[in-house]
Amino acid sequence: MPEFVKRSEMPASAEEVFRYHDRPGALQRLTPPWEPVEVIKQADNIEPGAEVVLRVGLAGPIKKDWHARHTKYVPYEMFEDVQESGPFAEWVHTHRMEPRSSESSMLEDRIWYRLPFGPLGRIGGAALTRSKLEAMFAYRHEVTKQDLLAHRRFSDQGPMRILVSGSSGLVGSNLVSFLTTGGHEVTRLTRKKSGTREPEVEWDVRNQQLSAAELEGMDAVVHLAGEPIMGRWTEEKKNKIRDSRTKGTTLLCETLASLEQKPKVLICASAIGIYGEGGPTELNEDSPLPPLEALKKSNPGAAFLSDVARDWEAACEPARQAGIRVVNIRIGIVLSPKGGALAKMLPLFKYGMGGKLGNGRQWWSWIALDDLIGTIHYAICDESISGPVNGTAPQPVTNEEFTKTLGKVLHRPTILPVPSFGPKILLGSEEADALLFASTRVLPKRLLDAGYKFRHDRLDGALQHLIGKNG
Repeated sequence: MPEFVKRSEMPASAEEVFRYHDRPGALQRLTPPWEPVEVIKQADNIEPGAEVVLRVGLAGPIKKDWHARHTKYVPYEMFEDVQESGPFAEWVHTHRMEPRSSESSMLEDRIWYRLPFGPLGRIGGAALTRSKLEAMFAYRHEVTKQDLLAHRRFSDQGPMRILVSGSSGLVGSNLVSFLTTGGHEVTRLTRKKSGTREPEVEWDVRNQQLSAAELEGMDAVVHLAGEPIMGRWTEEKKNKIRDSRTKGTTLLCETLASLEQKPKVLICASAIGIYGEGGPTELNEDSPLPPLEALKKSNPGAAFLSDVARDWEAACEPARQAGIRVVNIRIGIVLSPKGGALAKMLPLFKYGMGGKLGNGRQWWSWIALDDLIGTIHYAICDESISGPVNGTAPQPVTNEEFTKTLGKVLHRPTILPVPSFGPKILLGSEEADALLFASTRVLPKRLLDAGYKFRHDRLDGALQHLIGKNG
């Protein structure tokens, strides 16, 4: 059978690397975001007999379930999984951790596989399969390395109990996986319990119900829940956008303030929309916010988002008054093929139909998903950080530069500009002006001053990593 091997040195002991893979969330952390893979079933461990079922996209709407079972398990040394049924004729995957020193080890992924359809499959799929494996394991090893470094920086603080709201969303689900692979215990704050064995707490924002007793003893709280802002902004939609943020945050913060054992820190999501329309001016956390009345005249949609974000941050005041350290992460354009702006852009750009929006001169302040997760983790652990923190990469770009960079990474032309009236017809004028054409050139001054090291500070490197185009 053909053999594929990927070896990388890791900045952690073999035991640490093994524990990372053995904890809940590892499969989610290491699944490349560009791959159409859905986790259908996952065991609580990777010991012999544990089963994993993935639904894998093959071509277009065609999908196939991949049933794998763990067959070998030697603590701190190796584990193995074997395909029982799925897209390959045979598949055996051995993960091995070789000690180098007390602080380093070699991670090896070794795969023996056989393609379906015999000689025809080998002729038609050998090169493509090899290419996909190269991209997949380059991604997996880089994520493993960077996650280990992030967890090691604050390892002296020990495992924490962390409450996360909005845990089913793009950011929340990836944050939970990152935290659990680091050994932290995560409790999900959810509108309805899922019935799984994961720790969960129910809340009802509409009826202002949340059990204080179930929140006692949390070390940190991360609040990400909120109505998505995409979609036509009817009055009902606007009310949901505002109320889900302000009423939910007020309920949570008043409850946290009433606890006997209060968390040390609350990380609450906010948005760079708070800065309104900034043009080419560089903005940081110390920049004054624009007068709302003037902003309403020039860009009503941006004024709405700015007003909501201000109320959102103000709703944290009960927690702050109770002595809880509060950090408001002003989130920029989050990049991931799994959701958000990049997911919507990729299909058009892959077919060479992408282009700049309007004149393309509006500034887009972006951040790779893993750096947003890293920002939240850093803010949890670094006690010097409080108040507003910009969750953006240090090198924002114009929409035109974003467009050209994405096209270059995909090796596709970007010669079809999108006239501004198109998105305004589809989304509505107010929504398009706020979400696509507002210009905010935001810099993460407080993050950089605190010593945070970005995984992806340049757009081209971030896109290459996220889309699987490294090398």
